[in-house]
Amino acid sequence: MRERLTRFMMGRYGFDEYSKFLSVVALILLILNFFSHSGILYILAIAAIVYIYYRVLSRDHSKRYRENVKYIQLKDRVTGIFRREKSYMEQRKTHHIYTCKGCGQKIRIPKGKGRIEITCPKCGYKFVKKS
Repeated sequence: MRERLTRFMMGRYGFDEYSKFLSVVALILLILNFFSHSGILYILAIAAIVYIYYRVLSRDHSKRYRENVKYIQLKDRVTGIFRREKSYMEQRKTHHIYTCKGCGQKIRIPKGKGRIEITCPKCGYKFVKKS
C-alpha cells in the first residue's frame, strides 16, 4: 500500500510551507464554524482544503514553487515588523531611539550622556537632544 502511494505521489509537488499555513487556516475556520454555525465559514474551510489538495497533487512544480516563495516573502515582511518592534523595545532599556527630521532615519543614542548634538549619518542633519 505504501509503495502504491509513493508511486502515485512521484512527480507531484507535495506539502510545503504555504500548504501548512492553509491547513491551519482551514482548521481554524472549521473550529469557528463549530461555534458560530455560519455556513460561509464552512464553505471557506472546504474551499481551502480543496485548494490544499490541488496544490499537493499538482505536477506544475514551477507555479507551486512561485506561490510558496510569494507566501514566504509576505510572511517575512509581516513577521519582520514584529521582530523590529521587539528589538526596539529591548534596546529602549539602554538607548534612546530618535528619528531624523530630515530623512526619517532612526538613530540610536546610548542613555546617560546628557545633552548632545546628534548628526544624522544618512543626510547630515544636526539636532540637539537629551540622552
